Amino acid sequence: MIDLHTHSNVSDGTDSPSQLINKAHSKGLSVIALTDHDSIAGWEEAETALRPGMDLVLGAEISCQAPGGFSIHMLGLLFDGGNSTLKSAMEKIRDNRIGRMERIISKLNSAGIEITMADVQNEMSEGATLGRPHLADALIRKGIAKNRDEVFADLLHNNSKFYIPHYSPSPDEVIAMIKGAGGVAVIAHPFASLRGQTIDESAFEPMVRAGLDGIEVFHRDHNPDQQDLLLKIVKDFDLVSTGSSDYHGEGKLNLLAEYTTTPENWEKLEARADKRRVVRK
Repeated sequence: MIDLHTHSNVSDGTDSPSQLINKAHSKGLSVIALTDHDSIAGWEEAETALRPGMDLVLGAEISCQAPGGFSIHMLGLLFDGGNSTLKSAMEKIRDNRIGRMERIISKLNSAGIEITMADVQNEMSEGATLGRPHLADALIRKGIAKNRDEVFADLLHNNSKFYIPHYSPSPDEVIAMIKGAGGVAVIAHPFASLRGQTIDESAFEPMVRAGLDGIEVFHRDHNPDQQDLLLKIVKDFDLVSTGSSDYHGEGKLNLLAEYTTTPENWEKLEARADKRRVVRK
């Protein structure tokens, strides 16, 4: 089984990279991608924990801002982690998350919800990419909500009055940086409307011109009609379709390998990178 979209506690997951690898091994995964938000800080630990017979795909889920001002995510896989342009871009995105979180907290406080930045930081592992899931965990700890899914369906929904975007490059810019670092670019859950505003079919052509390689078609936030439309887009633009869990650990319903990528499509996707960077023991 091949799962090309997972998170560790280096961003907003709850498992350490090594715990994630161990769970993937127990699940019977042959290929797993570590794609933390705007960070590659978990790569080394994941490589060290890798089990014989498993392939590790090093990557990141990079934040982008669509023309409408809402956030979308691009999976960068198999890129050179030493590429200075991409590293600087991810660092800038991470830095801008701090001010954004402070503004969200201020809005919540104004509505009578008592939460502080210290509360949020207490939910993070050292060096983790700050994200709204950490705020969700702080709200859960205070008894304001039961789980992350409940928080994101209400207070932290993208259409909520508390939503504030953070700086991120355009999808075209992110794709160009991933390709410039020798990797492949796969747009993550593009029609996940439960999260808020999404792109429409017309948004794919410019991304393809920028070098888009694939679309995460099979994801728990896509219904069958959306999957069918995405498969049509994949065919029209000669892209690669993937399926992934978007696993985060505790607090979210997503299970490892609940959606997977076929070996044939993984082979096609890997062939689009400038060199083989899969880690294997």
